[in-house]
Amino acid sequence: MNPLVLPGVYAPQEDTDLLAGALSEEPLPPGSDVLDVGTGSGALALEAARRGTRVTAVDVSWRAVYAARWNARRAGLPVRVLRGNLFEPVRGRTFDLVLANPPYVPAPHSGRAPRGPARAWDAGGDGRLVLDRICREVPGLLRPGGVLLLVHSALSDPDRTVGQLRAADLKASVTRRRRIPFGPVLRSRQEWLRRRGLLSGSENNEELVVVRAELPR
Repeated sequence: MNPLVLPGVYAPQEDTDLLAGALSEEPLPPGSDVLDVGTGSGALALEAARRGTRVTAVDVSWRAVYAARWNARRAGLPVRVLRGNLFEPVRGRTFDLVLANPPYVPAPHSGRAPRGPARAWDAGGDGRLVLDRICREVPGLLRPGGVLLLVHSALSDPDRTVGQLRAADLKASVTRRRRIPFGPVLRSRQEWLRRRGLLSGSENNEELVVVRAELPR
């Protein structure tokens, strides 16, 4: 069943599929508590809920919240969907698994925060606007043995992600990679990315990565 995607809501794409593959390999006993942050249409939250877990999904977009709630209801799955900025709606809670497909596309500085659909992908000049915050805050949301699965572009420095998570005493590494052709956003920014040194002159595709990080027991 394909999820309903309202206008302005991030539709499941290659990064969603890559993260879903990582999720499918993660041992998750029934009753595990899962957080899907930046849920969009709720596709990943539904995948986790199908395994008998207790899923909380969060998105900053009201349209995404409505879409995810509708998709959960249509699928008959008990997903709790909250509206808020990243981890704010779940302060004080901990989880066995955190899924994150945040904004990660480097964007030219416009002097204002992303608005509308661009909130789902624009992430500052280095693509780290949300990634750095996740790396800082997620250790406090994981139970002992808890896992973060995070997808982003190689343009936004996976080594920095892994380094920050290891500095917080998590076991972290890149566990999945996939190369895909540029989508419309990156095609429109190729020249800017080359001037920034983030792309070579011949590159016309993007590498996506999944970072897995685990809080030791």
